[in-house]
Amino acid sequence: MSLEFISLENIQRIAHDYGYWAIFFGILLENLGIPIPGETVTLVGGFLAGSHELNYWLVLGDAVAGAAIGGICGYWVGRTGGWPMLVRLGSLFRFSETRLLTIKEQFSENAAKAVFFGRFLALLRIFAAPMAGIAGMPFGKFCFYNIIGATAWGGVMVTLAFFAGTVVSLEQLVAWVSKFAIAALLILAAFIIIPLWLEARQQRIETGD
Repeated sequence: MSLEFISLENIQRIAHDYGYWAIFFGILLENLGIPIPGETVTLVGGFLAGSHELNYWLVLGDAVAGAAIGGICGYWVGRTGGWPMLVRLGSLFRFSETRLLTIKEQFSENAAKAVFFGRFLALLRIFAAPMAGIAGMPFGKFCFYNIIGATAWGGVMVTLAFFAGTVVSLEQLVAWVSKFAIAALLILAAFIIIPLWLEARQQRIETGD
C-alpha cells in the first residue's frame, strides 16, 4: 500500500465519496492489521460531521463499531494462532521463548489496561487485541474492555475533530494527534523495555557472560 494512497487528501476524498462506509471499514481494517491510519480516518469523519457533511452520531457509531469489531477479530487471530507467530517474530529479534513467556505473563497481568488504553496509542491499537488473545484473556472480559475502550476512543476522536475542526485546520489537528500518540507510545515502550534490559543485564552479570 503506497503512502500516496493513505495520504490525508486521499482519505478525505474517499470519505466524501463513500461516507459512513469509508469510516467504518477504514477503522475496521486498521484493527485487522492493515496499515490504514484509522485515527486519521476517525478525525476526518468528525471533521466532516462538524462541517455538517455527515451526521455526528452516525460517524461516532461507525468509529465505535469498526474499532470494536476489528478488536474482536484481532483477539481471535491471537487466540487461535498468534503464539507461534510471535515466537517466530521474536526469534528474528533474538528474543528467546522464555523471555517471550515472561512478556506474555506481564501482558496478561495488565491486559485490561492494555486493551482499554491501547486504543489511544499508535501501533498498540493494532497489537493489543491479538496480544490479549495470545495471553489467554477471557473473551467476555476482553469484550467488555474492548467495547468501552472503542467507545471512549471513538468519542474523544470524533468529538475532538467535530469541535476543534472549526478552530484549526484538519491537517494541523491530525499532526497534533499523531505526535501525541507516538510520544505516548514511546513513553510506554520505555517503561516496558528499560526494565527488561536491566533484568537481562543483571542476569548476564550474575552468570558472568
